[in-house]
Amino acid sequence: MFAPVKPALAAGGMAVGDKPALERKPAWANLPARILRDSWFAADLSRRYAFAAGGANSLIGRIAVAGLALSVAVLIAVLSIINGFEREFRERVFGVLPHAGLHGRAPFVGDEAEAAALAALPSIVGAAPFAQGAALAVSGEGVQGVLLTGVEPSSHQRVSALQQHLVGGDLARLRPGEFSVVLGARLAARLGVGQGDGVLLMLPLGSLTPAGLVPRQKRFKVVDLLRSGSELDGRAVFVHLADAQRLFRLGAKVHGYQLKVADLDAAQQAADEALALLGDERFYARTWMSTHGNLHQAIGAQKASMFVLLAFLVGVAAFNLVSTLVMAVERRGPDIAILKTLGASTGALVGGFTLLGALIGGLGVLLGVLGGCALAGLLPAAFAWVNDGLALDLMNQYFIDYLPVDVWPQDVFSVAAVSFGLCLVCALYPAWRAARLLPSRALAHE
Repeated sequence: MFAPVKPALAAGGMAVGDKPALERKPAWANLPARILRDSWFAADLSRRYAFAAGGANSLIGRIAVAGLALSVAVLIAVLSIINGFEREFRERVFGVLPHAGLHGRAPFVGDEAEAAALAALPSIVGAAPFAQGAALAVSGEGVQGVLLTGVEPSSHQRVSALQQHLVGGDLARLRPGEFSVVLGARLAARLGVGQGDGVLLMLPLGSLTPAGLVPRQKRFKVVDLLRSGSELDGRAVFVHLADAQRLFRLGAKVHGYQLKVADLDAAQQAADEALALLGDERFYARTWMSTHGNLHQAIGAQKASMFVLLAFLVGVAAFNLVSTLVMAVERRGPDIAILKTLGASTGALVGGFTLLGALIGGLGVLLGVLGGCALAGLLPAAFAWVNDGLALDLMNQYFIDYLPVDVWPQDVFSVAAVSFGLCLVCALYPAWRAARLLPSRALAHE
């Protein structure tokens, strides 16, 4: 028997062929290279399977992509319509109405210095005095309750875009002592009057005469019409501040200051600052939130609810990707088994099929975003064609007679991000199923 041959020892007692300890690499040293290799493998696998048979090119894959694109497009279009209503609400209603007001606890003499001090506050753009009260507008065809507001044309332009919505376009037609009036267009139509006609304005306040209590009234001449496309067209009456003072018997006094704020959403804070400046013992503040806040909040709540509800529709469409990817796994079972036999890691397979779902879902989201923006752009013209062509008058319950649409980039991004995230989540199960596939079972019948 031969004795076992011992390896020759080199200098230092190390066997020939042994690597020095310093040359041995720890296991974690190969981790970056392994991650990079698996990433490239996953990307190549998803690219090869994306538009092959069983991927987006299959019938079920096309249905999944089309359903996802349609859901995303509908969600973007609906949100754009709600944004359009909010834009019109802000521009039309709050373009004419003051954002806030300081109302005197009793009539007071208007002071230009006070108005200038209010306008000097950082949160306030302009301030103007006003006189206001309820009244009746009487003509030969009827009687309508109105809100009578006395304004000074030059100062009122600092707090309102009223002049931009006048048919004649000139608020300076309201001259002191001439008892001229601007009526809302719908109000004028109900009263059967137009420019140049007379209308009787009657206050609920009476004057005691030998004949008894006589309502305070005065005949005014209609010099212009307000056509803002808002609710103000049906009840607003504007006269010169001097004429309103005579009608209300205020003398040189006014009822308060109307304010235009820099930030519409911070109107209450601006009103509080103005109140602190002039003192709450003389004034109290009212903002648009107390008069139209419920409607504004309703628009916001409707937008949020529609986003959530239609997001479920997107979720259902994204869930269709599961069937597409499961079929891709079943169809590619032998390929996956061979890849695992050749050493493909579980992470690489999970990443590959997750990327496959991301590619298919991303295609649907991209088509949906493009289709939604195009649909939002075509909706106003299509609505006008249907509404006018069939004489349906579909917007008769709203303050506008057309369909407003406003596409917000942040909404488009949110819809795309949520939809793509749902696609990634839905791709995890088929990817996990592919990683757990046993090569022996997949190749048993091959």
